[in-house]
Amino acid sequence: MLGSAGLLTLVTLLGLIAGLGREWLLVASWGAGARTDGFLIALFIPEALRIILAGGLLSSAWMALYQERSEPERAVWLGRATFAVGLLGLALALVLSLGAPWWVRLVGPGLAAPLRPITQEALQILAWTMPGLLLQSLWSVPLQAKGRFLLAGLSSLVYNLPVVAYLAWHRTESFEPSLAWAFVGGSVATAVLMFPSVRAHGLLARAIRWHAPTVRELSTRVGPLLGSALIGQGLMLLERMVASYLGEGVVTVLNLARKLVNLPLVALMSVNQVLLGLMSKGGGADRLPLLRQGLALNTLVTTPAAVGLLLSAQAIVALLFPNVQGTDILAPLLGWYAVALVLAGWNTLLARYNYAAGDTRLPFVCETSGNLAQAVTLPLLAWLYGAQGMAMALLLGVVVNGGLLLHFNRLWASVRLPTLVLAGALSLGLSAVFLLPLWPVAPLIRLAASAAAGLVCLLSLAAWLKPWKAVPA
Repeated sequence: MLGSAGLLTLVTLLGLIAGLGREWLLVASWGAGARTDGFLIALFIPEALRIILAGGLLSSAWMALYQERSEPERAVWLGRATFAVGLLGLALALVLSLGAPWWVRLVGPGLAAPLRPITQEALQILAWTMPGLLLQSLWSVPLQAKGRFLLAGLSSLVYNLPVVAYLAWHRTESFEPSLAWAFVGGSVATAVLMFPSVRAHGLLARAIRWHAPTVRELSTRVGPLLGSALIGQGLMLLERMVASYLGEGVVTVLNLARKLVNLPLVALMSVNQVLLGLMSKGGGADRLPLLRQGLALNTLVTTPAAVGLLLSAQAIVALLFPNVQGTDILAPLLGWYAVALVLAGWNTLLARYNYAAGDTRLPFVCETSGNLAQAVTLPLLAWLYGAQGMAMALLLGVVVNGGLLLHFNRLWASVRLPTLVLAGALSLGLSAVFLLPLWPVAPLIRLAASAAAGLVCLLSLAAWLKPWKAVPA
């Protein structure tokens, strides 16, 4: 498990670097002005859908459907599912493309009128990333079921490379339509990359046809997950709206904090996708030991990363974003986000524990309850405590989600929860209370010291939790 997760983490990290390079080149070429804002508004919905797909939600839902069939049935099912998913991709592309003027007004109501035509044109092109991205997500299922995770992990890198190459080559001479077509090219490349392998694993041309029961089956599994993911995207929009009332620079700092905290999720996604494949192969008795081992591994990944982010936040901002104002609130904001990161890692794996059994409804109900708790408390906590109040609301939502997952799965006594909570609390508490006030100010020295602290945390937790060993009941 560790070897597969490590390899998948490496290739996914390359994709993340390409994605960060894409954003960096875009700002460097066009500046942080209205033109960049317009293109990012056009990209918002396609990128939100890609994030949902890249998070493995659809492949997680479809994995159980694939695993429960015999080999001949899998080939037929895969062909029918390919037709259905391809048709869905075309439908989404048409909805986004034909409705571009309304989508642009929804996402960017304050966008200047002269920028609307070019923004709408960009969205009309970007909409056609949907078919390739959806097919790539489906075609990763048979490969992951057989323990082949590399091609699926390469999708983000392949998707971003044409965009990075175009921006790096044309820089200030790049244009919105051409850049949008580079995104479409990347989406097609992700599907083309998967096609030879998925055909070798059972995709038959004669099976690619309409089949109503397969469509209903896919919809039943995907509906709850997609609804939950869309609610999450709506919450991100609500966060931005509330942050805009908290003072100049809060939206920027909030966005930066989100990006920094999301970095360790690359490794978590890899670990959890590998664990999903393993848990899908066994019954309930086999899934529980894997869940215990996976929770320990999640803690080992997220806690040192959270410690490092908490201690190095000011140095990262000073080195990469020297002109960003209001960075004094970033460190305490990351303190709350760091705790949420550790808990969110557990929640993701607990949800996949249900996905492996073919249950997508319970995680949806639990996550929706957590999102509702966050949405209700967000305005009040933001009014009382500013940006930190927004992070508190996020943490509350994560706690509600995790508590419900543990409760309805009756796992309170089945996982080493006290040990995991103590490991995370000690690491983050000691860092925030004792190390942060004494940490060096010079950015490079601060970065080095934070990396050393994260490494010490990693080694200490590895010796304590031993996630490479099966955890006894």
